[in-house]
Amino acid sequence: MPHARELVDLRSRILTYTAELEPDDGYTPPDDTQRERVAESVGHLLDGDPTKAEQLLASVGLKLTRLTDTESGRRYDEIAAANQGRAERWGRLYLTADSDVRWNAQVPHPVSDRDTERLGVRLLESNPGGSLVLAGAHREAGRGDAADVAHSEDSMFHAIVVELQKRDVPGVQLHGFAEDSDRPYEAVLSAKAAWNTLNDAVALADGMQADGLRVCRGWSARCPLEGTTNVQGRAAQRHHARFLHVELSPDARGDGSDAKDTARALSQLVMSWNSGGR
Repeated sequence: MPHARELVDLRSRILTYTAELEPDDGYTPPDDTQRERVAESVGHLLDGDPTKAEQLLASVGLKLTRLTDTESGRRYDEIAAANQGRAERWGRLYLTADSDVRWNAQVPHPVSDRDTERLGVRLLESNPGGSLVLAGAHREAGRGDAADVAHSEDSMFHAIVVELQKRDVPGVQLHGFAEDSDRPYEAVLSAKAAWNTLNDAVALADGMQADGLRVCRGWSARCPLEGTTNVQGRAAQRHHARFLHVELSPDARGDGSDAKDTARALSQLVMSWNSGGR
């Protein structure tokens, strides 16, 4: 068990962190050694060796904390910055500590893709067996596209996702899009980067449509925002891992009129993964 332990309101802890993200924040990605140590620490944690994980994390300015959520009583292991500074904007990881990790939700653009962070937290706290990979900077932070972790391989976010992929932990990546005339949908789903997720994608699309949501299926139609340049999707293809790219309209996330239906359909997806569905 990690040495540091806290009793927290998990949702408040995560959303307080993301609420601080601003487009004019500074952002410098971790270097190669730091990313390798983060990935290695995640591996040790998944293998049940938190002591080794803590040692590696401390060497790059991060810490491991065992959290107990006051609302649900569920326990999670959090990887986060040890102090304010450069590492604070690298992001965070939350892993269930009550079972093996069987699925992960990924939020690469918190705040800028408004309310995707809220949806990610909702999936984590409502469904067992999960993990949440959370970017720690607004996508416009830093220089150029440095903080756009969905399109950059030099982030802590990418290092963690790839480590989970290597261990066959399926992932769903959450994005948001603005209303536009060429996007008459509540959701755009794509499994093109990882075709072994196609059955999962079809089941998710069917579930959403059963609730009245309009879905563009990227594997059988020409859709906008299919995520074909997404680097985590490309890594999933290399590692034969299950990866599903989900784009959601404003009404399908946060407090939107379709948000509950979206969350229910996504919960069914991750629970199928939790029960070993393929």
